[in-house]
Amino acid sequence: MNAVHNAEMRMFMKNQAVQKIAMTGLMAALSYVVFTFLQIKIPLPGGDATSIHLGNAVCVLGALILGGFYGGLGGAIGMTIGDLLDPVYVIYAPKTFVLKLCIGLITGLVAHKLGKITMETDRKKVALYSVFAAISGLLFNVIFDPLIGYFYKLTILGKPAAELTLAWNIASTSINAVTSAIVSVTVYLTLRPALKKAGFFFTL
Repeated sequence: MNAVHNAEMRMFMKNQAVQKIAMTGLMAALSYVVFTFLQIKIPLPGGDATSIHLGNAVCVLGALILGGFYGGLGGAIGMTIGDLLDPVYVIYAPKTFVLKLCIGLITGLVAHKLGKITMETDRKKVALYSVFAAISGLLFNVIFDPLIGYFYKLTILGKPAAELTLAWNIASTSINAVTSAIVSVTVYLTLRPALKKAGFFFTL
């Protein structure tokens, strides 16, 4: 019996791993499309730009569904590709990959390790931890995206350009965080029953 049970568990975990990889690819494609085609780009002095977008919402949504690593990876891949294909953002691609992965990891840590939202049956607790997780991941980005961006520009473009764009980056990142938190949690809570019924509730 133990041997059969172990074999079934191995098959179950293998199937989940395949599903997670497929869903990560889907999240990467979705984050790329949302970031690239649904953004409001704000040109800044010196040929730089910042933008209002919902790419981070996909990153958080992925972390709520798939867990921190796979969700963050999907968002990071999608938005990094978006940067690489845009001449204005191409120099920020490494920063984007690291920061978006971190958004996912932090969101996943709070949602699944602390809140255990996949196993939780109390809707209020699920909603509470989903909001808390989204805020935690996005607050990290609000702090570190402008900060790392500032030092990044300081090194590459020089002090005047870095100081000129810092305030704009803080403002746009804050707006992105608020809208992304609302959208990602709303979509997750709406999709949650369907995901559960379809078998996309993973062991996290």
